[in-house]
Amino acid sequence: MLDRLPFLIGLRYVRAKRRNHFISFISLTSMLGLMLGVAVLILVLSVMNGFDHELRTRVLGMVPHSKIESPGGLTDWRPLAERLMERERVIGAAPYVEQQGMFSVGGRNEGAMVNGIDPEWESRVSIVDENMRLGRLDDLAPGEWKVVLGSILARRLSVGVGDRVTLLVPEASITPAGVFPRLKRFTVSGIFSVGADLDATLAYAHIEDMQTLARLGDAVGGLRLELDDLFAAGSETQAIINHLGAGYQGLDWTYSHGNLFQAIQMEKRMIALLLTVIIAVAAFNIVSTLVMVVTDKRADIAILRTIGATPRSIMGIFMVQGLAIGVIGILVGVVLGVLLALTVSDLIGWVESTFGIHFLDAGVYFISELPSKLIWSDVRNIVTAAFVLTFLSTLYPAWRAARVQPAEVLRYE
Repeated sequence: MLDRLPFLIGLRYVRAKRRNHFISFISLTSMLGLMLGVAVLILVLSVMNGFDHELRTRVLGMVPHSKIESPGGLTDWRPLAERLMERERVIGAAPYVEQQGMFSVGGRNEGAMVNGIDPEWESRVSIVDENMRLGRLDDLAPGEWKVVLGSILARRLSVGVGDRVTLLVPEASITPAGVFPRLKRFTVSGIFSVGADLDATLAYAHIEDMQTLARLGDAVGGLRLELDDLFAAGSETQAIINHLGAGYQGLDWTYSHGNLFQAIQMEKRMIALLLTVIIAVAAFNIVSTLVMVVTDKRADIAILRTIGATPRSIMGIFMVQGLAIGVIGILVGVVLGVLLALTVSDLIGWVESTFGIHFLDAGVYFISELPSKLIWSDVRNIVTAAFVLTFLSTLYPAWRAARVQPAEVLRYE
């Protein structure tokens, strides 16, 4: 019976109505603090995980993991692509010609990076064909001078499929009439949308058309590679360059988007740390609660000691009471946080459509929708951290309760 005493009395203290309503208020505050802290931490980490996931699938699905180039261009790129595809980490390769330029139509001008691609090869390294809103990537054919625009770029130019746009490239053409910028008329054959800033800065044309425009002949600008592990891009790119020898150079995705990914990771850690402090404050409010309960229950403690309860049992009673308060708050917080994490994207979408508010601008945040991805290991870590903080907060008040001397208390009763 004495072994069960801490649980029976500790849980009874949690349920019992107290004469001192202030103690009840502090207990409720501690429970609500833990609940909100746990729920908000789960929600925020899920949103940060969503940003991380979207960066990998959307942005890095369009941006090559690695690029292999040669200063004079690659003239015999097919055998090289086949050699690179034999490497264990390389799962895709495709040729490209990049050309920075400016699209102009009806007095509207927008800068963009035009990628010359081979539609048959591009699906190996990019998700653009999976995100075509209008038209198909296969509509790009050599000699037809067609272009696929990002949705934001097309909207800013006020063009659609079938419209014609003029591409000006920053290279001069010398003619009998003088020096003029090189330009070419394209027909819009498709529009893609990945919900990222690339929709405003990227366009695709057939690689042979871009070779003609860039005066490369049969050479291509380089090969874009997709790897099985994007975090191995740096080491794998260097290994490929070392294997190919002199005359080649390589770049990986960290040069163009590495800072963004590192920023998201750093923000995730810092936000997790700050919100953990909030949980710690709520958990240590239990200290105040239990200290006041110990003071209020000194007579009960003395009576229990006189009938045989050990200091260890007394300590266990108040540890059980504190842990019960904490566990209730943690469990409710987990349920609330998980529900919010699973529904926040739909909730924000409903608010945007109902009130005409747009929270995320793709040009600023790289994506246009609030993402959320619940990772159960994060939930486990949050619950573990909150429980440990709650457990630590019960030790001092319980220790003080165990040191209560029955003779001193009962002398004045």
